[in-house]
Amino acid sequence: MCVQMEAEIQQILVQVSELQRRRLQSQSVVRLLDVEKEEEQEEAPPPPRTLQALCSIPRRLAISAGLGGTPVTPQLIESLRRILLGGNFRVFDYEWRKAVFHFREPNSELAYALKADGGGARAIQMVVQARIIKHLLFARQSASDGQTLHSLTEVGRREQDRALAAALSDSLWLAGQEASATVTLLQLFTFSEKDAVTNFILDHIQCFQEEGSHGVILFLYSLVCSRTIDRLRQDLDSPTSYLLQLSPGSSVCRQALLNLLLTGRASPHLFNGMRHLGQDGLPLQRPLQGVLSRSDVGYLRWSREEMERGALPQVGSMLKTPRFPVWVCSINSSCSVLFSATRSLLSDWRAEHLFQLYYYSGQSSQTATARLTVGERCGHTSAGLIPLVLHPPSASCTDTHSHHWEASPGDAEGDPEKRFPSLEMTIRTKWDGAVIAWNGTSPFY
Repeated sequence: MCVQMEAEIQQILVQVSELQRRRLQSQSVVRLLDVEKEEEQEEAPPPPRTLQALCSIPRRLAISAGLGGTPVTPQLIESLRRILLGGNFRVFDYEWRKAVFHFREPNSELAYALKADGGGARAIQMVVQARIIKHLLFARQSASDGQTLHSLTEVGRREQDRALAAALSDSLWLAGQEASATVTLLQLFTFSEKDAVTNFILDHIQCFQEEGSHGVILFLYSLVCSRTIDRLRQDLDSPTSYLLQLSPGSSVCRQALLNLLLTGRASPHLFNGMRHLGQDGLPLQRPLQGVLSRSDVGYLRWSREEMERGALPQVGSMLKTPRFPVWVCSINSSCSVLFSATRSLLSDWRAEHLFQLYYYSGQSSQTATARLTVGERCGHTSAGLIPLVLHPPSASCTDTHSHHWEASPGDAEGDPEKRFPSLEMTIRTKWDGAVIAWNGTSPFY
């Protein structure tokens, strides 16, 4: 079984290299056949040839044998399996193996956007999406605080590649404590300068983009190797913790993995700093680790099920108020991205009176970026200043039940999603009591 598990990871690494032919002629033939046998037993969605494509090696993904690097040892393979999956008996499912970082059409309305329809890898794709937006709006040479959504449509194929390379290297560099980063392809390639990481990824961007490359898994391996197994064990509250949680149909990202992607540390909690006392006021045997530093891109979370149980976790300001106005949103356990083109939104309180937010779900069914107008319920901006299309607020600002998303007796049997869309509720975790207009878009979530 250990040989079989090693083969599965080895196959993924080998799939991005022209050296596979040599390995197939050696002892690895038996191992790869074992893996294929395991894949045949898995339930794969139609059409069947899509699964077969996962086992093929596109020529364009070839990596030069002269690049060097450090070999991936069996010990590292076992450690990767334990820290990611919790043991040696679990494998990545079909959705994970097919997941890559694939853009929409260049120079189109969604030229900035990645496709991320479903599966456990979606959360990783959406964090990378947030960093892509940050790069395109605020980090590239042409960016400024006067950027508009239109600038995200003027993105060609090469600019897409650069943005993806910058986004991937951002997370890897943070995981390596801004001192080093490791990229896992056929070998382990470690760099001590961020520009070198970005350039290396850009030179081999097809390994993360192309069908059959297992691009998201390769990035996940790179992230873990950049952080190192030892540091990850220190980050987590429990020595038995791992980063992916088994759920019906797939393995999903735990909060520690999302925090690792966002901040460079796999802290398992959303609050700021450390907690040394439990809810009973007594000292904890092991302190709980929260978020210790402000992230470049933020994080918001809302769940109807958690809210109804009174178990909705509070997100600390380190994540809620990032350096750039881009947020990964976990809404009813599905990740998406909310952003503003105005960087001063986070530094000038006057900008929060009335502003625009843009929303991208990652789903192929979304054909345009949703634009929402957000304003104060009372104060400098009245309801008349906001082009409300849905849910006008009540006239009284002092009414204790004046929030338009609160249920009234007559609405008790109505659809709660229509009364207070989950996306609106997520936004209000950051801007409490905000009035939100959808500008002609039908509310979703």
